[in-house]
Amino acid sequence: MAESASVSASDTIRVRDIMQTGVVTVSAGDTLSTVEDIMTLGGVRHMPVVRAGTLVGVVSERDLLRASLSNLTGFGQEERRAFLQVVEITRVMSAPPIVISPEAEIEDAARLLAEQRIGCLPVIEEGKLVGLVTETDVLRCIAGRWYGGL
Repeated sequence: MAESASVSASDTIRVRDIMQTGVVTVSAGDTLSTVEDIMTLGGVRHMPVVRAGTLVGVVSERDLLRASLSNLTGFGQEERRAFLQVVEITRVMSAPPIVISPEAEIEDAARLLAEQRIGCLPVIEEGKLVGLVTETDVLRCIAGRWYGGL
C-alpha cells in the first residue's frame, strides 16, 4: 500500500494512493487450470482478464470454486483438474468488468465494492489497466485513517 497510512483524516485519499500496480493479468483464451495455478502460486485472489491488451473481465477464486462445484460434484481431483484444463476463463469470468479511475476517492471505491458485492476493481486510466484495488486495500486504508496505521 502507498503511504496513505500517514495521511490525516481531513485529506482526500484517492484510489491511486492505495492501488496495487504491476498487476498480473491472464488472457481470455487461458484455461481455468492456468488461472488456478497462478492464483495458488502467487497468493492472488482476483485477476484481470485481457484480450489483445484490452480489459474484458475479472476472474476470482470464487469464480473458480463456483465452476468446479457446479460441474464436478462427486468427482475426484484428477477429474476436476482435467475439467479445469479445458474450460476457458471467458466461461466463468465476471464481464463486463466494473472499473474505477485512479482519481476516484477511496470512499467511491468502497461504495462500489459494497454495492456490487465484488472483491476488486480494476483501475483504468485513458483506457489502460494501471492497477487493481481490492476490498482488503480499502479496509487497510480506512483502518489506517482511524487507528493511525496497521
